[in-house]
Amino acid sequence: MWRGVRGPKSAPVEGNHELFGFLTTEANPVIAPIHAKAMPVVLTSPDEADRWLEADTPDALALQRPLPDDALRVVAKGEKEDAPPQI
Repeated sequence: MWRGVRGPKSAPVEGNHELFGFLTTEANPVIAPIHAKAMPVVLTSPDEADRWLEADTPDALALQRPLPDDALRVVAKGEKEDAPPQI
């Protein structure tokens, strides 16, 4: 949680904001047709999560790799429709 001002200068929003970030890597052939430049790095086991948090930097960064092609599958296609904002 972060408290501050976010949003455009024309409509700043002050308050508590939930923030997150993620690490990307080159897209594998399953993701490339959807987003050719990058895909999220996905940790696939508790051991990988521990390694990411505790290993020396070179060892942890070895996890920044695309998943094997057979580890992902497309489950929906078509135009994305955002749900209306909940107030």
